[in-house]
Amino acid sequence: MLSKESDKKLFLIDAYALIFRAYYAFIKNPRINSKGINTSAVFGFTNALLEVIRNEKPTHIAVVFDPPNGSFRTEVFEEYKANRDETPEDIKHSIPLIHKVLEAMNIPIRIEPGFEADDLIGCLAKRAEAEGFDVYMMTPDKDFGQLVSDRVRMYRPGRGKNPAEIWGPEDVCKKFGLQNTEQVIDYLGLMGDASDNIPGVPGVGAKTASKLLTEFGSIEGLYENTDQLKGKLKEKVEANHDKALLSKQLATIVVDIDTDNDFDKMLLEEPNTVKLQEILEELEFRTLMHRIMPNASPSAPSKPKDAKPQISIPNSLDPQLDMFAVDDEVKKEKEEEVAHKPLGNYKIADSPSSRTELLQKIEQSDRFGLHPITSGFNPMLDELLGFAICTEEGSATYVPLEEGVLDEFSNVLSDNGKTIVATNYKFAAKVFAMSGLDISKNIYDCMIAHYLIDPDSNHRLDQMVVTYVNEQPRSLEKIIGKGRAIKSFRDIKLDIVCDYACESADMVMRLSKVLHKHIEDQNMVKLLEEVELPLAGILVDIELAGVNLDTAMLKDYSVQLSGQIDTLRKSILESAGTDFNVDSPRQLGEVLFDNLQLSEKAKKTKTGQYQTGEDVLKKLKYTHPIVNQVLEYRKLKKLLSTYVEPLPKLVNEKTGRVHTSYMQTVASTGRLSSKDPNLQNIPVRTEAGREIRKAFIPADANHILLAADYSQVELRVAAAMSGDPGLVEAFKEGIDIHTATAAKVFGVEIDEVDRTQRSQAKAVNFGILYGQGAFGLAEELGIKRREAKEIITSYNEQFKSLESFTRECVEKAREVEYAETILGRRRKLPDINSNNGMVKAFAERNAVNAPIQGSAADIIKVAMVRISKALKESGLKAQMIMQVHDELVFDVHKDELEVLKPIVKKCMEEAIEISVPLDVDMSSGNDWLEAH
Repeated sequence: MLSKESDKKLFLIDAYALIFRAYYAFIKNPRINSKGINTSAVFGFTNALLEVIRNEKPTHIAVVFDPPNGSFRTEVFEEYKANRDETPEDIKHSIPLIHKVLEAMNIPIRIEPGFEADDLIGCLAKRAEAEGFDVYMMTPDKDFGQLVSDRVRMYRPGRGKNPAEIWGPEDVCKKFGLQNTEQVIDYLGLMGDASDNIPGVPGVGAKTASKLLTEFGSIEGLYENTDQLKGKLKEKVEANHDKALLSKQLATIVVDIDTDNDFDKMLLEEPNTVKLQEILEELEFRTLMHRIMPNASPSAPSKPKDAKPQISIPNSLDPQLDMFAVDDEVKKEKEEEVAHKPLGNYKIADSPSSRTELLQKIEQSDRFGLHPITSGFNPMLDELLGFAICTEEGSATYVPLEEGVLDEFSNVLSDNGKTIVATNYKFAAKVFAMSGLDISKNIYDCMIAHYLIDPDSNHRLDQMVVTYVNEQPRSLEKIIGKGRAIKSFRDIKLDIVCDYACESADMVMRLSKVLHKHIEDQNMVKLLEEVELPLAGILVDIELAGVNLDTAMLKDYSVQLSGQIDTLRKSILESAGTDFNVDSPRQLGEVLFDNLQLSEKAKKTKTGQYQTGEDVLKKLKYTHPIVNQVLEYRKLKKLLSTYVEPLPKLVNEKTGRVHTSYMQTVASTGRLSSKDPNLQNIPVRTEAGREIRKAFIPADANHILLAADYSQVELRVAAAMSGDPGLVEAFKEGIDIHTATAAKVFGVEIDEVDRTQRSQAKAVNFGILYGQGAFGLAEELGIKRREAKEIITSYNEQFKSLESFTRECVEKAREVEYAETILGRRRKLPDINSNNGMVKAFAERNAVNAPIQGSAADIIKVAMVRISKALKESGLKAQMIMQVHDELVFDVHKDELEVLKPIVKKCMEEAIEISVPLDVDMSSGNDWLEAH
C-alpha cells in the first residue's frame, strides 16, 4: 500500500535517459530546422517535460545529468559501459540547447562529479523522502527499482499510445519476480546488464535470477548455499563468484553523496518568458511556443526583464501526443501565408527598349547582382527561363528569356571586368553554360563568403538575409511548394516570378557588402578572393566537363557481383542449417544468437531485435564461418546497390558523361565533397571496390587519365605546424613516416620494424590527428585498452612537440573559440568552454583536427587554382575532371601527357610553402584504377 500523498511532490528527471528516447523517437523522421540542426532530442525532451508539469503538477523539480568524465565505477571496473556506442553527434550538440531551455524555465540542473545521475537521483530521493516528500524518479531505467518505496516511485515515460506508468514497490516486485525492492541489485548482479556492460553470471537470465533470489534471498545467501545447486548452474555460479559480487557493486546506486540537498532550490517556478521565447525561436519551435505562450509576438527583445511571466501549459499536448511525439500541426510547423510586399522597386524587361535601358545601367556599374530562374533544380538538364539583374540596392529587373535575348546580354554577362554578385554561382554558371553562354568568372558568391564566416551554419539566401540584412524575403516554398506537390516556375505567374527573382538579385547585392565586412574583420579576404572564389569557377569547368563512364564494364561487373552474391547467400543458408531471409536483420539475429548461440551477451536494439551491424559481426568473425560470409555478402550487396547499378543511371542524356556536383560550402573543415556520384565514398580498400574505378575512363582512345595524389598530406601538415623534429626529419629524409614512427615508439631500428608495429604506428599517427583516445585505438587494433594507453604514452614521449601542439591548439581555441588553418580559414568552436563534458570533448578534438585537415584542404585548393592558371597559359587542352580527397585526376591527350606531368607536379608541390616537402605521387592509365 502506498502512503497518503504529501503536499510536497518532487520530480527528479533522468536527463540522458529522456534525451536518448526523444532522439530515437524521431529517428525515421528527424526534426531539422532551417539552420540544418537536428532538434529532435531538444523538442522531445521539452515536450515530455511540459507534459509532466501539466499532468503531474509537481511542487519541486530538478533535471539530473551524468558528469562529463564518468563515475567511480570505471575505476572499480575498467570495462564498465565500454561496450556502448558513441553518442550521436546530434545528441552531443543538443545538450547545450537543452541546458538553455531548462535555464529559461528556471528548472535546476544537477550534476555531481564522479557520480552518475542514478546516484545523485537516489541520494536526493532518499533525503527528500526523509523530509516528507512524495518523490517521482522520471526514468525508464530498471536500475532505479532498488530505490522504490512507499514514497519513492518510478515514473516511466509512456511510449506511443501507452500512457506513463508509475511503479511502487508491488509493481517492481511483480515485474522482476522479487520479494522486495532491495533484491533489485542482487537481480542485476546475477543477470548482468548488457547496456552498462555489467557482466553478471554467464548463463543466468531473468527467470533464473528471480528463482535463485526467491530461494536464497540475496547473492550472499546464494553463495553460502551453492551446495544446494546442481549441474551446470552450480558450475556457472561457483565459477563466477567474483563477477557476481562485482556486478552487484556496479549495480548498486549510491545514496550517501556529499551534495547540496536544499529542496527549496528545486521549487517549481514560473519561467523567464523572455529567455524561453528567445530559445524557442532560436530552435524554431514556433507552434510549441505559441501553445505555451499564446500571447507571444514573433520576437520580444524590448520586453522588460522584470515583466510578469505568463505561461500556459497547454492541454493540447495530451492526449493527442505521447511524450516524444508531435501531431501534424507541430510536425509541419506551418505558418499562415501572408501577403508578401516586395522589398524594392522591381520590374520586368520584356521589350527591346526596357532591355536596352537595363544594359545601359549594367555598363555604368562595376558590379551587379544576378539570379537565374530555371524550370527545375538540375542545371545540366533543366531550362533557363529568365534572370534578374540588380545594379543598385532597392531596385532590380527581371528579363524573361525569349529568342535572341541571351545574345543581347552576352557581352555584359561574359568576362568583361565586371563583378557578378550571386549566391550559388556554380548553379547559375552551369545553367547559363547549358544555354550556350559562359558567364564571367569574376564573381562574388555570398554563399561562399558566408561559408568562410560561419561554416557550420545554413547558407540559404533567405536565412542569410534574415540574419544579416534584417529583411524577411519571399519564401520559395510558398511559391512553388515542396515534395510531390512542387511546381515548376513555368507554372507560376510572371509577376510573382519577377518579384522573387528581383528580390533575390537585390538581396545578394545588399548581403555582399555586409558579409564582406565580416570577411575583412576576420582577415579572410585573401582566402576568399584568391582561393575560394576562383575555385568556384574551376569547379564549374570540372562539373561541365564530366567524366566518361564505361557502362558496358559496369553491366558485366553487375552480372559478376550478382553471381557472387547468390553463391554467398547459399553458403550462408547452408552454414545456418535453416532457410531464412539473409537480408532481414531480425531473422539473421535470431539465427546467429538464438540458433547458433554465437554470443551469450548479444545486444538488442530499441525494438527488441538483435543488433547485427558490421561492428557487432566483426567481433564475432572468428566464432563461426557464417559471420565472414554475411560480412562479405553485405559488402558485395552494398557495392552493387550503391555504386555498380546506380552509376550508369547518372550518365547525362545530352552529354553521355557523368557530371558530379562538387559541394564547396558543406564540410566545416574546408574539404570539398561531392554528390551524384559521391566520388569520395567509392571504395578503395577492397579489390571488389577498386574494380569500380575501372569504369571511369578517358574521353576516347587518344586520351589517357593522369592521377596526381598528395602523399600523407595531413601528417606533413601536422609535422610542419607542430615543428616536431622527429616527424620533420623523417619527411625531409623521405623515410616512410609510419615505419619511422614505429621505430621511435617501440624502441627498435628502422629495419627491425615489423608489419604489426607499422600498422599500430599508422593507427596512432592518424588517430592523434582525429582526437582518438585509448579506447578507440584499442577497438581499431583489437588490443587491450591498457596496451593502447601504453602505445599512446610512448608516442607522446617520442613526439613531444606534436603533443604540445595539440595541447596548444585546444588552449588557443578556448581563448578565441575558433580554430584556424595555414591560410586563416576558421572553424568556430563555441562549445570549447561548455560545461557539458561530451560536447566540450568533441570541440577539443575539432580544435586539433580543424587546423590540420583544413590546411590540407587549403593546399589542394590552391594547387587547383594554380594548375588551372598554368593550363590556360600553356595552351594545353588537358582537362581536370575529378578531385577526390587529396587526389586530382586529368583527362589528357596522350601527346600532351609528358608536358602536363611536370606542370601538375610543380603546382601541387609548391602550392603552399611549409617546412616539410609536399610529395606528389603521379601515374597514368586507361582507366582510373590503372592510373591510381
